Amino acid sequence: MSQPAAVAESAASPPLEPYRWRWVALFAILGVEVMDLLDALVTNIAAPSVRADLGGTATLVQWLGAGYTLAMAVGLLTGGRLGDIFGRKQVFLVGAAGFTAASLLCSLAQSPEMLIGSRVLQGLFGAVVLPQGLGMIKEMFPPKEMAAAFGAFGPVMGLSSVGGPIVAGALIDADLFGTGWRAIFLINVPIGLAILAVSARYLPKYASRHATTLDFTGVLLAGLGAAALIYPLVQGRELDWPLWCFALIALSVVLFGVFAWHERRISARGQDPLVEPSLFRKRAFSGGLVSGLMFFSSLIGFSLVFTLYVQIGLGYSPLKASLAGTPMAVGSVIGFVVAGVGLAEKLGRRLIHAGVAIMLAGSGGLLATVHWVHVGSSPWPLAPSLVVVGLGMGLAMAPFFDIVLAGVEAKETGTAGGALTAIQQLGGALGIAVLGTIFFSALGGHIADRSTAAGPALRAQLSSAGVPSAAQAPIVNGLRECGRDRATAKDPVAVPESCRRVESAVRTVATSPESARAIGGLVQAAGQGAARQGFGDALQIALGVEMGALAVTFGLTFLLPLRARPREE
Repeated sequence: MSQPAAVAESAASPPLEPYRWRWVALFAILGVEVMDLLDALVTNIAAPSVRADLGGTATLVQWLGAGYTLAMAVGLLTGGRLGDIFGRKQVFLVGAAGFTAASLLCSLAQSPEMLIGSRVLQGLFGAVVLPQGLGMIKEMFPPKEMAAAFGAFGPVMGLSSVGGPIVAGALIDADLFGTGWRAIFLINVPIGLAILAVSARYLPKYASRHATTLDFTGVLLAGLGAAALIYPLVQGRELDWPLWCFALIALSVVLFGVFAWHERRISARGQDPLVEPSLFRKRAFSGGLVSGLMFFSSLIGFSLVFTLYVQIGLGYSPLKASLAGTPMAVGSVIGFVVAGVGLAEKLGRRLIHAGVAIMLAGSGGLLATVHWVHVGSSPWPLAPSLVVVGLGMGLAMAPFFDIVLAGVEAKETGTAGGALTAIQQLGGALGIAVLGTIFFSALGGHIADRSTAAGPALRAQLSSAGVPSAAQAPIVNGLRECGRDRATAKDPVAVPESCRRVESAVRTVATSPESARAIGGLVQAAGQGAARQGFGDALQIALGVEMGALAVTFGLTFLLPLRARPREE
C-alpha cells in the first residue's frame, strides 16, 4: 500500500455535502489496494513453481518482484498527476482495467520474458490507480469521517498480508484445473471486474481545480537511472560481472544527478517538477529517503531469501512455505495495532528506533536458530524470531511516513509523499536485487562445502552397504560437484552432468536392483542434507547483510523530526 500518498493534497474541488455513496466507493478503493498488496507478496511463494514450469535462471525469481516494484516506483512519480489532468475517476478506471488485464497476461505467460513483462505492466498500472483512490477519499469524506476511512486500510491490509500468501500457497498446491501458479494471477480477474463494476457506478466524478503538466523528461531520467542500477545488480552474478555491469551502475549515478539538475531547472521556470528540489535541502526529508531506502531494501529482500530457504532449501510446499512466514505477518499486525493505540504519538521517532532495534534482535535470533537448531519438516523453531521481526517492522513502519513528512512544508507534502512512496518501491527492488544476488552467489559454494563435510559419514554408510573403499571416491567427490551444479544451474529441471556421473557410479557399484536403491537412497539423503545446510548458510549471510542495513537505518533515523505533525481535524 502507498501510505504517504494518503496525505497528498486533493487537486479537485470537494463537494459541499459528503458524497452519498462514499462508503460503497471505499470498497472499490480498498479492493485495488488489496490486489496491489497481494501481487507484491505472493510471487515469492510462487517463484520456485514458476521457474520449474517456465524454466529460466535464478534471476527470474528476482525479476518477478523487482520488475513489479521498479515499475511501481517510477510510475508513482507521476501517477497522481494523471488524475489531476484527466480526472481521478477516469484514471482510476483505466488503471484498474490495466492492472486486471496485466494479471490475465501474467496467468497466460508462456515464457519468463512474457511473465516479467506482464509484471512490469502490473506495476505501471498499479502506480496509476493507487494515488487516485487515496486522493478521492479526501474528496468524498468530511473531516470527521476521514480518520475512519483511512483507518479501514489497517485491518484490510493486515488481513491481506496474513491471509494472502496462505491463499496463494493453497491455490498453487491445489492446482485447480491444472492452473498451478497461474491461479494467483487469475484470481485478480474476477476481483478486478467487480472493482470496475462498482467503480463505474459509484465513484464520484469531480472537476479538477487546476490542470498541471507531466514532466516526461524527469520520468524518463528517473526510470533509466533506476533501471541502470537494478539491472546489473540482478544479472551481474549470472554473467560473471562483466565490465559493463559496473559501467551501468556508474551511469545510474550520472542519470540521477542529471535528474536532480533537470528538476531544479524546471522548478526555476515555474513549471511542475516531479519532486520539489527544495525538499532535498531539508535534512529530515533527505534522511527519510535514505533511511527508507535502507529499511525497505532489507525488509523486502529478506522476505525473498527467507521464502527461497523454506521452499527450496527445506523442501516445503508453497502452502507450507506461506504458513512458515505467517508469524512475521502476524507480528507486523500486532506492531501496527500497538503503535496505533497511542504509542506512535507518545514516542514519535523513538518508536522507529525501538522497532528497528526489535527487528535487529529478531533477525539475530533467526540467524542463531538457523545456525544452531535443526530446522527440518517443522517450521516452528523459526516462529518466535519471525514474530519478533514482524513486531519490530510494524512498530517502525507505523509512524515512519508521518514523521518524515513532518520535516517538510505543508505545500510540499504531496510531492514529498509521492517521492517517499517511490523510494519505498525502489527500496523493495533494490533489496530483491542485492540480497537475492548475495544469497544465490553464496549458495553453490556452501552446498559444495557441506557436501565435503558430509563425505566421511557417507563413506561409513557406503562401507556398511558393502561398497568397496576404492569405489566410494567417485560417489563422494561427485556429490560435491552435483550439489554445487544443481544450486547454480540455469535450467532448474535439467539434471546436471555431474549428477548423472554420480548416478552412474552408484549403478556401477550396485550388485542388485535392491542394492542400487539402497545406495542411491544414502547418496540422496546426504545430498539433501548438504543442500539444506548450504541454504541455511546462504540465508545466514543474507541475514548478516540485512542486519547491517537495519543498523544503518537505526543511525539515519536520528536525522528525522522527533514527532509527526499534528493531524488536521
